[in-house]
Order: sequence, then C-alpha cells, then structure tokens
Amino acid sequence: MAPARIEVIANLTGCRANIRVEAEELREGTCRTEQGDYLITTFPEEKYKQTWLETARVYGGTYLVGSRWVVSAEPKMLEPLRKKIGGNIQRLQGFGPTPSPS
Repeated sequence: MAPARIEVIANLTGCRANIRVEAEELREGTCRTEQGDYLITTFPEEKYKQTWLETARVYGGTYLVGSRWVVSAEPKMLEPLRKKIGGNIQRLQGFGPTPSPS
C-alpha cells in the first residue's frame, strides 16, 4: 500500500507531481502523463479523507482510494493506477434530481 505522500505516490505511478495545494488538512498534486492527467490528494489523518469523500459524493465520480490518499482520474485510468499503488476503486453517487422512470 502506498504511503500518504504525494511525491512517493506520483513516483510509483511514473510522474513528477506539481503541488497545487498545501493546507493543514490536505495536500494536492497534479500529474500529467501520456495516459492522461490525474490528481493525487493526501491527508494527514483518515478523518480528513472521509470528509473529502463525503464532499466529493455531491459531485459523484469514481476515485481510487487508499489509506489517507485519493486519486482522481478518468475511470479508465484507475485500474492501471490501482495495480501500481493499491487502494480500492470507489464510485460515489452524486446528489440532485434523477430522471424519473418512464
């Protein structure tokens, strides 16, 4: 399982992360590769990751989730990344109106 350090996770996935957020509750870094771009978010404690996931649930989407880290990428990229760094692929349901059955 990858440790919760952007630089280490990025290295394991074959990129050099560009850190774009340095905050007390999280760090975010972007990776740009030939396969596509992705975002690595790390957290000093598991509780911050859980709060982030609850917030992300509003928007929906599919994420690769590990111990104190989350990778946001196109769904087709998540399985190859999971093979490199571990974690679980989680699909979050968005909130809001849904089409009614016809």
